[in-house]
Amino acid sequence: MQQQDLFGNTIYHEEEQNLKKSAVGEKIKLPEELLVSSKSLSDFNKEINTCLKCPLGHTRTNFVFGIGNPAADVMFIGEAPGADEDAQGEPFVGRAGQLLNKILSAVELKREEVYICNILKCRPPNNRDPESTEMETCTPYLYRQIELIKPKFIICLGRIAGQWLMQTNNTLTSLRGKFHDFRGTKLMVTYHPAALLRNPNWKYPAWEDMKMFRKAYDEMKAGE
Repeated sequence: MQQQDLFGNTIYHEEEQNLKKSAVGEKIKLPEELLVSSKSLSDFNKEINTCLKCPLGHTRTNFVFGIGNPAADVMFIGEAPGADEDAQGEPFVGRAGQLLNKILSAVELKREEVYICNILKCRPPNNRDPESTEMETCTPYLYRQIELIKPKFIICLGRIAGQWLMQTNNTLTSLRGKFHDFRGTKLMVTYHPAALLRNPNWKYPAWEDMKMFRKAYDEMKAGE
């Protein structure tokens, strides 16, 4: 694996963070299924890519559905598209996306082998954090993507994605380092690549997360 190329020889020490709690909570009742007719991701994209259910639909340049293997074993989920993603209509194509590609390579995976998407399909203005009402509106779309892909592993990139899918206010620090259950699928929470660009001290714990994932992934493959 390419640990040295990605993280170098420096051992980073994770620092406890004062993470702002999101507005998620038990009061959010999300549907178990989305009643749509689409049987494939491409058809589903066509069905929803003109969505105007929240104000973000009126300010986007492109609807950012997701990209990758429609039968992927591993699904990476971030929070929302940024400026580059909004311009190109593809998730994780900016600097954070380039780092994600390196992380994938470090655990011997290719971008086209996995599936990559966000909770929100439209960019929030000025890359602000998604609002809970926006995520609640978009989450049925994400659930349907998960249903169609049927991944063996879900990796949430960042605090917001992890908190939202787990429906918890627990900090990123407390969510990391273990697998959670999401409707029978193993779910792991790790740092968003953009956070690693801002805070290199978090690269080592992020690498520990990815090693934990790769070990579980190899065990799953060996048991098939």
